[in-house]
Amino acid sequence: MLRPISAMTILALTLGAVAEEPDLAPVTSLKVDLEQVVRLGTVSPVDGITAAGQPDKAGFEVFAAAGYTTVIDMRAEDEDRGLEEAAFVEDLGMHYVAFPIASEDDVSFDSARKLDELLQRYPGPVLVHCASSNRVGALLALRASLHGADDAEALALGREGGMTRLEGLVRKRLAEGDNKQN
Repeated sequence: MLRPISAMTILALTLGAVAEEPDLAPVTSLKVDLEQVVRLGTVSPVDGITAAGQPDKAGFEVFAAAGYTTVIDMRAEDEDRGLEEAAFVEDLGMHYVAFPIASEDDVSFDSARKLDELLQRYPGPVLVHCASSNRVGALLALRASLHGADDAEALALGREGGMTRLEGLVRKRLAEGDNKQN
């Protein structure tokens, strides 16, 4: 005996037939949208690096599952992360590196060199984050300049990495050029 099909079942079958398959490709951009990373459950680095704002536990779990080995945290010690980040990251099997960029004075070529050293020291892929990725993008721009990028290229990379309100300061640092040698 056939059971009657409800209008809701017919609607669900119809919508299912025309719904597009979700894009399950990993999020691949220098700075990632953490909500999208968590929703898709996957992420892939650009040149071994991903920049982000502050991840929550679900975000860190996605990075760990995607094979990330290191988290570099640019937030100052007194900034609220919403979790015991170092312990949580290490429990997931990743290295946790505190690299606080606490003031505009820390947005410097010296800090960019230190970031470069950290990125070389720790195996990738590496997640580099602060609260919004603004500091991350700023230091990535200065790091690109140290590696020979012209100012326009460095600034573009910085914006791609999340730099926003620190762009004026980075422009100033780039214009000072002689600080590259310090």
